[in-house]
Amino acid sequence: MPGTRKLGRPTAHRQAMLRGMVTYLLENGSIETTLTRAKEVRSLTEKMITLGKKNTLAAKRAAMAFVTKEDVVKKLFDKIAPEYADRNGGYTRMYKLGPRRGDGAEMALIKLVADEKAAKEEKKESKSAAKKEAKVEEAKAE
Repeated sequence: MPGTRKLGRPTAHRQAMLRGMVTYLLENGSIETTLTRAKEVRSLTEKMITLGKKNTLAAKRAAMAFVTKEDVVKKLFDKIAPEYADRNGGYTRMYKLGPRRGDGAEMALIKLVADEKAAKEEKKESKSAAKKEAKVEEAKAE
């Protein structure tokens, strides 16, 4: 059940921290944090994306009440949520990074899955563009 970890903080501090992290994740696509924080952020982010998929006025108001930046809410409803229209959950992916140097806390990288898909497509496009350029250069050389 999400929201049961106290993360060593008073309620108001914890909620403000998680709201900020969810906003940052939706804005930038990935964040690096401790494993337990990442697990909390994952569940809250998935709820926000689900709200974005509903695309109703009530959903927009609920998202505005949680996400701290208005432009991030606009991005959520206009760009992020439509990418996941055919997907039922699993909008984020977590990678364990190992212990942090200072205190040994287990670190994790949490990313939006669509960003990974876009990165793979860009990589494929750049490879195919490089191949086409090489063929063109060979043709010119002959």
